Amino acid sequence: MSDQFNFKVDIERGFESPQKFIPSKYFYDAAGDRIFQQIMELPEYYLTRSEAEIFEKKGGSIVDALPFKEAFEVVELGAGDGSKTKTLLQEMLRREMDFVYRPMDISRDVLGQLKAHMLEDLPTLSIDVLAGDYFHILPSLKVDPHPKLFLFLGSNIGNFQPAEAEAFIQMIANSMNSGDLLLVGMDLQKNPALIEQAYNDKAGVTADFNLNLLKRMNRELGANFNLDAFEFYSHYDPVRGFVNSYLVSLEKQIVYFSAMDKSFLFRKNELIHTELSRKFSGEQIDRLAFRTGFYVRKEFKDEKEYFVDSLWEKV
Repeated sequence: MSDQFNFKVDIERGFESPQKFIPSKYFYDAAGDRIFQQIMELPEYYLTRSEAEIFEKKGGSIVDALPFKEAFEVVELGAGDGSKTKTLLQEMLRREMDFVYRPMDISRDVLGQLKAHMLEDLPTLSIDVLAGDYFHILPSLKVDPHPKLFLFLGSNIGNFQPAEAEAFIQMIANSMNSGDLLLVGMDLQKNPALIEQAYNDKAGVTADFNLNLLKRMNRELGANFNLDAFEFYSHYDPVRGFVNSYLVSLEKQIVYFSAMDKSFLFRKNELIHTELSRKFSGEQIDRLAFRTGFYVRKEFKDEKEYFVDSLWEKV
């Protein structure tokens, strides 16, 4: 099925739900990618800087914690531009460790660019890209006898509902052998004001990021959203550790989609859910690891303890 068809089906399903929603994966068209790069550079958005600090200052300690005595594989889920991972790979190459880097993504174009950039900076890196979705690729990895370090960084696990996060980690665990490792990035619970600011910046870049979803639907699905009739809103619940982001309909309006030949009613003040960003406590991390068949081998935090890259071993 084409990406365009999936987009149409997912939007139709989301807008026919009692609580309208847009899957957050649709943030990332070309314009969305550019806006997210701006978000990562905002003074309020601590997440990217915090995890980068962990890799820069504690990359050697992460490598020290790897027990592998033979050739192994580094399998990265959702590698992006590979900027954080590059620091870790550099340290492994410096130590002349015997490994293959296997980034995984559904887009061959993304992987092609990643491979080119990695080899430009790390010409001795052995890299084998894995193109496709996780559900098809992960099961095939279990039959490979090499020990593996799986990477799931950038607090991506925080975009899942708790039950979905557990199911996703369990899917990774099912593709692993005993002794394999998973390094997972998680944003930690902290002063609620800091989190509120990170998702509602003064410059309005996060608002633009969300409103770009409407632009994308106008362009790709023939919708006729009036962007001035919607406003961005986000809210952090510190008890649950959930940041929920929404687009608010400022008036009663009907939006037509030519790609579906269908219209949807949006009532005044009705919310469209766009993203969940979950923040974790130490207890929640330990519980998630235990329930999915891991134990926490070691944790690596930035100096302010805003973020953790938690190293888990498959039992």
